[in-house]
Amino acid sequence: MGAGKSTVGRQLAEVLGMDFLDSDLEIQKRTGVDIPTIFEFEGEEGFRKREAVVIDELTGKDSIVLATGGGAVLRDENRRNLSSRGLVVYLYCSPEQQFERTCRDKSRPLLQTENPLAKLQELMAIRDPLYRQTADIVIATEQRNAQAVAREISKRLELID
Repeated sequence: MGAGKSTVGRQLAEVLGMDFLDSDLEIQKRTGVDIPTIFEFEGEEGFRKREAVVIDELTGKDSIVLATGGGAVLRDENRRNLSSRGLVVYLYCSPEQQFERTCRDKSRPLLQTENPLAKLQELMAIRDPLYRQTADIVIATEQRNAQAVAREISKRLELID
């Protein structure tokens, strides 16, 4: 959350000449409502079910850059689909930097708490090991612009090919 997945993903897709897809945007397109509304009516579990269906479908496409929601790695099936159908890049960003980037964004349901920084730290403690287990490449995004991160990913992908 706030690591730059969508912004970097768009830049990377442009650099690589691929299509960019965002699982959160696809969910919104299919449901006709925003993510906070899904959370409000279906809870996080309802959203995660929708997310798993979308990730399963989108990871079946060729030559794409896919940005997922920050909690996508919580489900085994998502981790399996992501890692078996493509290269996974984990954009690491500290909870403190995430807080700076997201503190004014009211569209993030999990951060609508008394202490959003503590929530980000809690989420990181759970998600970071899963991201690292799933990722082929780990890139730090703190204090870096999206273009620089996309260029670094592109260079690292060349080394893997």
